Amino acid sequence: MENNSTKRVYDLEDRLIRFSINIISLIEKLPKSYTGKYFANQLVRSGTSPAFHYSEAKSAESRKDFVHKFKIALKELRESSTCMKIIKRKPLLKDQLLDDLLAECEELISIFVKSISTAKQNMKTK
Repeated sequence: MENNSTKRVYDLEDRLIRFSINIISLIEKLPKSYTGKYFANQLVRSGTSPAFHYSEAKSAESRKDFVHKFKIALKELRESSTCMKIIKRKPLLKDQLLDDLLAECEELISIFVKSISTAKQNMKTK
């Protein structure tokens, strides 16, 4: 039987995996132009890496290592957000998936910011 904290951990992992899959789906819709390919290459890296960094953070060797890996994931999420905003404003793509992914990215950024803050606080109290 899973307790609540275990369930939340796996929910975030699943959410990051779904985000990665949706990023891939979005990339496949981008135009095959030079610019479309450039943004596809950029977004495939930044948009899928948070799931990998989160997975690494679960096996962190210390709280400091955990915070470091979460900060990297946060940087990648922010990069993904900026990339998607450029795609939207250009516009390289008009698709509801882009709007949905931007909203999800902002929520994930908030989760990571709060998690990093909480982990830092916990480091100070121990």
